Amino acid sequence: MQLTIKQLYQTMYTTMGPQGWWPADSKWEIILGAILVQNTNWRNVVPALANLKNATNFDPAKIHAYSATELEPLIHSSGFYRNKSKTITAVFTWLAQFDYDLTAIKHARGNRLRHDLLQLRGIGAETADVFRVYIFDVPAFIADNYARRLFTQLGWPSNNYQQLYRQVQLPADFTPAQAQEFHGLIDEFGKSYLQDSTAWQQSFLARAQLQTKING
Repeated sequence: MQLTIKQLYQTMYTTMGPQGWWPADSKWEIILGAILVQNTNWRNVVPALANLKNATNFDPAKIHAYSATELEPLIHSSGFYRNKSKTITAVFTWLAQFDYDLTAIKHARGNRLRHDLLQLRGIGAETADVFRVYIFDVPAFIADNYARRLFTQLGWPSNNYQQLYRQVQLPADFTPAQAQEFHGLIDEFGKSYLQDSTAWQQSFLARAQLQTKING
């Protein structure tokens, strides 16, 4: 079964259904969650987010008012809390320059948005792309670990994040909501079917291959 990127998305969506994937009530909470989940699992992030909600109600100006040192005890459960507190401070200082207007940032920075995000302390390629997709509503591909495992099984092996990111071009008509859904579908699929070869062979994509032409 040969699939384009769009057909892969449609097959996953039809089989698995909508994921409604990122567990958050606001984009500010998503920003914090994306930083806190680096190098840990979501279970360790939950208490840290609860502390931040109690302290700031996820108000960006209130988050920005906290120093990195003041943030440390609030996010201790997420691990690497000293570095993560500095990243939160850096990100919200950057956002404050635009009065926390996400639409204005998107329009002002345009194609330089990813570059700008990568200049922020503690923001690597994956987190930058999560921000683009979930915060700034840019239809981009997130080439995380599950995506690399899946695409390897589908005939597109890669050695690292950037290699797969460069290979995958989402369909031109992909919406931001579809890009968000695609990421959620891939990660939920990965949890179920990409843990070992037996699980993969039992999956609904086991006999699928992506077309060699790298496009949507």
